[in-house]
Amino acid sequence: MKLWKTAWRFLPLSLLVFVLTGCLGETNLTALDPKGPQSQWLFDNMLLSLYIMALVTIVVFAIFFIILAKYRRAPGDDEIPKQVHGNTALEITWTVIPIILLTILAVPTITGQFMLADVEPDPEIGEDTVYIKVTGHQFWWQFDYEDEGFTAGQEVYIPVGEKVIFELHAQDVLHSFWVPALGGKLDTVPGITNHMWLEADEPGVYKGKCAELCGPSHALMDFKLIALERDEYDAWVEGMQAEVEEPTEALAQQGRDVFEASCIGCHAVGGMGSATGPALSDFANREVVAGYLENNDENLEAWIRDPEALKQGNNMPAFPDMSDEDMEALIAYLRSLDVQNH
Repeated sequence: MKLWKTAWRFLPLSLLVFVLTGCLGETNLTALDPKGPQSQWLFDNMLLSLYIMALVTIVVFAIFFIILAKYRRAPGDDEIPKQVHGNTALEITWTVIPIILLTILAVPTITGQFMLADVEPDPEIGEDTVYIKVTGHQFWWQFDYEDEGFTAGQEVYIPVGEKVIFELHAQDVLHSFWVPALGGKLDTVPGITNHMWLEADEPGVYKGKCAELCGPSHALMDFKLIALERDEYDAWVEGMQAEVEEPTEALAQQGRDVFEASCIGCHAVGGMGSATGPALSDFANREVVAGYLENNDENLEAWIRDPEALKQGNNMPAFPDMSDEDMEALIAYLRSLDVQNH
């Protein structure tokens, strides 16, 4: 009776665990809602493993309770059970069954590894295959479209329904490139080049993470993968390749001068970008600042004046003494960096 009273105390915790297991997570930031061939393969194999483990658990517990009930010691029964030496049939059975289960898991796992490691272009796409060089920094991501001749920062664009090849590098420490809804993670290692591919089944914004502890702001090293239909993707590429137009508003023109005096040493606008800070060619199109803050004037000013307070350990210098006039002008210039207006 005392045992049952103790068990009841854990009932609320058990119910909470069951409720949490039903949470899929944030949209397009979960491996439980696959949106690409890689993530679908991972999800299917995860379910296969789960079904096999569940079957084994059910069978083992069933046998356990049957034996517990059938062969329990009766009151006053002190006789020692008959001792037997081995059982060939049972030993063969409990050896063969695990081998069969492991084979069922091994076949799709091995074939899938070849599929994931195939970073050759899709023959149906051929020369149109998109190649992107990814570099992990503390704590942001750089995306070089070398064939197209430009750099993007924090947001990477790909065409829908096409195999995109990623070349992975790290500038400083070990990072890990991961888009959960589209595929598995792969480390970016200083001095070593890794390759992977991803494909999105449908247009959308897919959340990306660094999956390797890389410093005090590791948890804020987010990025976005934006999948577009091919014609929209081509239009975005054309906008990124175009020369940045001179700002038309006087305030933005003043802000360009501030930018060129204070920021251009680290942040490129147009063309291939610097490795010191994220390229800002399409800054006005971004939803977030510093990888996680809403892209509004208040957050942007706070970031420029004291980036360390918002993202500990980052390498951006602070500008606490910038005048309000220069700050307003600089923000106006950054708001003019709109790819759609190129």
